[in-house]
Amino acid sequence: MSISSRPFGKDGSGREMTLYTMTNASGASVSVTDFGAHIVSIRVPDRNGRLADVCLGFDELTPYLTSHGSIGATVGRFANRIGKAQFTLNGQTYQLPANDGRNCLHGGIENFQFKWFKAETLESDGEDAVLFTYVSHDGEEGFPGKMRVQVTMAFDSTNALTIRYLAQCDRDTIVNLTNHSYFNLAGQGDILDQVITVHSAVTTETDDELIPTGRLIDVSGTALDLTRGGTVRAGLAKRGECHPIDNANGYDLNYCVPGEGLREMATAADPASGRVMTVMSTEPGVQFYSGQGLHQKGHGGVQYAPYYGFALETQHYPDSPNHPEFPTTTLKAGETFRSVTQYIFSIKE
Repeated sequence: MSISSRPFGKDGSGREMTLYTMTNASGASVSVTDFGAHIVSIRVPDRNGRLADVCLGFDELTPYLTSHGSIGATVGRFANRIGKAQFTLNGQTYQLPANDGRNCLHGGIENFQFKWFKAETLESDGEDAVLFTYVSHDGEEGFPGKMRVQVTMAFDSTNALTIRYLAQCDRDTIVNLTNHSYFNLAGQGDILDQVITVHSAVTTETDDELIPTGRLIDVSGTALDLTRGGTVRAGLAKRGECHPIDNANGYDLNYCVPGEGLREMATAADPASGRVMTVMSTEPGVQFYSGQGLHQKGHGGVQYAPYYGFALETQHYPDSPNHPEFPTTTLKAGETFRSVTQYIFSIKE
């Protein structure tokens, strides 16, 4: 294992950002940057040993400085949506930026993806890591409390990328952290025929603004049921029969995965290349997004079009602060939030 680094450009304040690359003995690698604690690239082999980048991203810092669908970003303070951009905690109502219609998406306008994280490299025989630290001040994007966040991104000899989250706050607050990488296991083209399996047929029902109603619904036997594996192409063929797919023009919904602790939540596979990605997490849910909103130029000047990548975002349920029946996202003052997610890359012969 080894970690290399190089300059990655300057942010809006003129601070030099750094790109860190963790490479294992097989030549597989993961590159991350201290700007927004983004995952920039993930290079892993296919069944013939050929390496390809399976993570959407950009070759320079500039595109990360503006909104771009949160590609590769660490998302916070609150991933996903908060309805009407407000929540009540301890009897006090907090107003957040409405950056998604009437709602707050991914922590607001100046969320974690636009912040500088202090970086520390950690090298060992079995695993190399970059530890990112950020302190979010009281009132940032409307959230209460001064919160210290640590995000550790580690890569090992088995091609497993492990993300460890930690947060502490001096006041009661809410927190929901995830990574918003888009994956394309072929390394190019669309993801319409890559097979997605999610280990739950229970989703949070949403309204037309993609805000949960509070109901959990069983989608067994519908186009939303991915328990036996399915493709985005097959789902899109059900347009006109499946309102959530019609409403989002694809998949954009939270699956409620049973169990506790670090467990398998989902897998993705590309039959052509043989690449498989297994998603493990301690989180209660995973948001599957089929990338229908992609419209950017990415690595190598390639035009990322709709369905060029998909996201499997491990997280708590959307709008949880407004639904006491959901697993809580409240972080009490002096307590510690911890979460682990793994993306494990392997080959199916």
